[in-house]
Amino acid sequence: MRRIAVAALAAGLSMSAHAQHAGDNVVALGWFHVMPQQSSTPLTTNVAPVPINTPLRLPNSFTSAGTGLSTSNADTAGLVISHFFTDHIAVTSVAGVPPTFKLYGHGTIRPPGPAGALGNQDLNDPATNPIVKSVRQWSPAVIFQYYFRDADAKFRPFVGLGVSYNWFSDIQLNPNFVKATQDDLGAVLAAGAGKPGQTQISAKASSSWQPVFNLGATYNITSHLGIVASLTYIPLKTTSSVIVKAADGSELGVSKATLKADPLITFLALSYRF
Repeated sequence: MRRIAVAALAAGLSMSAHAQHAGDNVVALGWFHVMPQQSSTPLTTNVAPVPINTPLRLPNSFTSAGTGLSTSNADTAGLVISHFFTDHIAVTSVAGVPPTFKLYGHGTIRPPGPAGALGNQDLNDPATNPIVKSVRQWSPAVIFQYYFRDADAKFRPFVGLGVSYNWFSDIQLNPNFVKATQDDLGAVLAAGAGKPGQTQISAKASSSWQPVFNLGATYNITSHLGIVASLTYIPLKTTSSVIVKAADGSELGVSKATLKADPLITFLALSYRF
C-alpha cells in the first residue's frame, strides 16, 4: 500500500509540473505569419490652395473611381512574454521583429476636366508596382488571456482580448513610381501652380490604437518546455498618403486612401516556463 501511495503521489507531482500556475512566467519564441484581409477606399487627391484652377480648372479635391491600395503577406520572428496572476488569468506582452510589407496600387488617378487630358497616372503599370517596395509595421500589444482547464492539464486552450499601438516606418517608394508621379500627376499640379522644376514625392501612413482578439492553446512537453499556437485578429486600418511637392518645397497635393488591412496573424512557438 505504501508503494502504491508513493507511486500515486509521484504521478500527481509529475502532472502538476507541466502546468501554468499563479506566479509563473512563460517566454515563447516563434514565428508570426501575417495575412491581411484587406479592402481600400478610392484615392482622393486634395489640391493645395495655390493658383491652380486656371486654365486647368482643377477642383480643390477629386476622387479617382476604381483606384485603391493593397498589401502583401509577411513573416517575422516574434517574442511573447506571459505572467500568470492566477491559474487561469495571464497578461501577455507581444513583441518581435517588425515585419515588412509591400504596397500595391490599382486603377488610374485622373484629374477631372482639361487637367485629366494632360496627365493621369496609371497605378496598374507593372513597372511601378509595388508602389512601396518596403514598409515596416510596428504593432506591440498587451493581451489579457483566460486559460481553460485545470492548471495541471498539459493541454490548455485560451482566449484573449487586448490592445495594440500600430505605426509604420522606413517607407521605401519604388523609384519607377516616383518618376511616374513626377512626370504625370506632379507635372500637372506644378504647371497649374506655376511652379517650374521637378516635383518631390514622398509617402506616409497614419498610426492608431486598435483592439486585439486572440485565441490559441498551449501544450506542455516537460515541466519547463512547451508549444504555443495562436490566431490573432486586429481590425487595423491606416490612411496612406502620397505627397507631391514643388521644386521649391511647397506642397501641391496629397493623394490619400484608407487601407483596411484587418490582418489574421498565426503564431507558432516554443515556450519556456520559469
